[in-house]
Formats: sequence, structure tokens, C-alpha cells
Amino acid sequence: MTENHLYGTVLLKAKKILDYISKCETAPTLKEISDNITITKPTILKILNTLEYCEFVRCFGNPKRYYLGLTFLKYAQKARNSFSLDKIAMPYINELRDRTTEAVNLGIKDKNVITLLDRAQSTNTIRLNLQLGGHMNMYSSGMGKAILACMSNSEIEKYLDETALKSLTANTITNRKELLAEIKRTRTRGYAIDDGENQDGIYCLGFAILKNDKILGAFSISAPHFRINNSKKELWGQEGLKTKADIENAI
Repeated sequence: MTENHLYGTVLLKAKKILDYISKCETAPTLKEISDNITITKPTILKILNTLEYCEFVRCFGNPKRYYLGLTFLKYAQKARNSFSLDKIAMPYINELRDRTTEAVNLGIKDKNVITLLDRAQSTNTIRLNLQLGGHMNMYSSGMGKAILACMSNSEIEKYLDETALKSLTANTITNRKELLAEIKRTRTRGYAIDDGENQDGIYCLGFAILKNDKILGAFSISAPHFRINNSKKELWGQEGLKTKADIENAI
């Protein structure tokens, strides 16, 4: 959607300014803002003055430097309280289940484990029974490894320092170096693979859900090994990435 199709282009310009300020490591000056966004300096100043009046930005120093206003803390808390990942994600999760006919699980990171938030049951006669609210290890599950792949290297190292890599099946990765290599492959693929590592005979593809580089949760497609073949693995990877993009765009 272009600016010409929207009402109130000054709001779009204000958003560009606020977005730039939020990305700066140190509060920018008027000149720095003007040098980095395609809006004239006089217009930027007028918008900044209005934003300051509304307490959306604060201004200190000589030369003046612009900071985001504390008003955003109030908005952020309200948005956090009203945000429900399952309400946003489940319509897309259900569509993915319909396309694959397999179970699709939705989870969130809870400290150092994955908590199952919701799921779309497989339409096949043989189903996997997982309890909502139940926990899975991050290092052994598709959703967990997808989230680990989105964490910084220092966060991953901290997680590994705090977590004992215990074997759940014969396929569970319990070697730190091997797990780090698998996380690297997950980053390259864009999704994680749990090949019978969390539960014997169960194959999962895991996809992290992000917004503005923040990890909100993850989902996984799960099926018994006997219903899996290479063409399905490739297709489900593509379908999962599409669903991931749909959910992230809807948030």
C-alpha cells in the first residue's frame, strides 16, 4: 500500500522519524535524522515539535538530541496486555493443518522450555496426543530449536550453560558442538528439524514467529515417521515458511 492510498501522510512521516529514533543506539540530532530519512529538514523539525508536544519524543542537550517519550511505555504495556498470539496465529495454523493433514502445534518460550499453547489436530486417524500447557525441551524439539536459532550466540551459550542435554531418544542431540552445528543449519534453512529427537518415531518441522526481531513463539508440523517422505518434507518446509510469513504479517 502506497502513501497516496492512505489518509494523513504526515502520520507516515512521523512514523519514519520515530522508527529512525528507535533504531539509533544514541539519541540523534535533527541533522542526523535529516541525513538519514527522505523528508526535508524543516518538515522534520515541525513534526518533531508536534511529537514533543504530544510527549511522543523528548528533547535534551545542545545540540538537541531526540529520545522516544515515556508515553510509549504506557502504550507498550497496554499492547502487551491485549496481545494474544494464539488468537492471531490459530486461523493460519488451522489452514496449515488442512493443507498438510498433520498436527500443527503452537508454543511459546517459557524460561528455558517450550510451553504448548494451542494446536490444530491432525485429520488422520492416528494422532499425536500432546497436552496443552505441557513442556518440551528447546534443544530436542522443532519449536525449541527454531527459537534457539533466532537467539544471539551469547544467549545460546547461556542457555547451554544452564541446560543439561539429556537423551530422550536414540536421536537426541546431547553433544554441545553438534547442537550448535544444527542450530547453524537451522538458521540457513529458515526452520528447524526434529527427527525423532524429542519423541520416538515422530518427525517435526519447527518455525519461529518473530516481530521486529522479537521472538514471540513458534509452531511445528508433527507427524509419525511412517507418513513422511522426502517430497512431503520439502513441501511442508515451504508451506511452513508461508504460514510463518502470514502470521508475522498479521501481528
